[in-house]
Amino acid sequence: MRVAAFDCGTNSLRLLIADVDAQGQMTELRRETRIVRLGQGVDATGEFAPEALERTFTAAREFAEVAAEFSPEKLRFVATSASRDVKNRDEFSAGIFGILGVVPDVITGDEEAHLSFLGATVGHDAKRGPFLVMDLGGGSTELVLGTESVTSAVSMDIGSVRLTERHMSVDIPDQAQIQAAIEDIDANLDKAAEIVDLAAPRTMIGVAGTVTTLTAGILDLDSYQRERIHGTHLRVADIDDEANELLGMGREARAALPYMHPGRVDVIAAGGLLFARIAARIDTAVKGVGAELDIMVSETDILDGTALDLARRQS
Repeated sequence: MRVAAFDCGTNSLRLLIADVDAQGQMTELRRETRIVRLGQGVDATGEFAPEALERTFTAAREFAEVAAEFSPEKLRFVATSASRDVKNRDEFSAGIFGILGVVPDVITGDEEAHLSFLGATVGHDAKRGPFLVMDLGGGSTELVLGTESVTSAVSMDIGSVRLTERHMSVDIPDQAQIQAAIEDIDANLDKAAEIVDLAAPRTMIGVAGTVTTLTAGILDLDSYQRERIHGTHLRVADIDDEANELLGMGREARAALPYMHPGRVDVIAAGGLLFARIAARIDTAVKGVGAELDIMVSETDILDGTALDLARRQS
């Protein structure tokens, strides 16, 4: 079955067109990403800004043309954190329906967790579990625990865009601003630990653009190379070092990094800090029970999970 999956988050709109066979094996035909910053200002205003909607609709029109070239049998458009929080959701939904002919599916945090877990763990040996999938987005971050299926999950209302807008909307944040962001992150992790056992995983899989971009920096890549990033194993110390380096860079220096997408320049420092705090917290919890944590990076995520789930539903 040929499917087209759209994932609309706080920061990006993405498209995956793939063929999925009866055994659930997926062959990717086209993958596209556009940074649209749909969640611009949502944390403060509670609604989509007109310019954010227009950026998203422009990207959706482009993606509609791409999808038409492949004639998918089924389409699904999922929208996550930012779209759950707004007062003018109907305007967004009507615009997407007019462009793609499908109503955006504004999924719950629980379904977002399920789809992220499905996409991130596909092909992994269950013996390496339990897995903790960390989906670090612009508006929210999901922590999803499971082995062959999800056993617990939590969605935290912090991400690279929200943290930037709340605490670090300057070129180079000072220590007080960084500390405020750390306290916000740690408070959310304290609440998350009441729902998800942070000492349970043996493999942590980080997904989404912040994670993969930081990994490109740790690997010192001269361009963004998806095939080299996928499956990388990271150390907590390396994540922390990379996050601290980004926090000390000005916008111009971040923009000059050869692997940096222009749409991530303003929010990557806050996202890196979030990644580092989560990785350190989970690593400490796992070591506290006498075990070791393997931290991996995956280029497959909620978008892949959406495509797989769509094919399974319709087969």
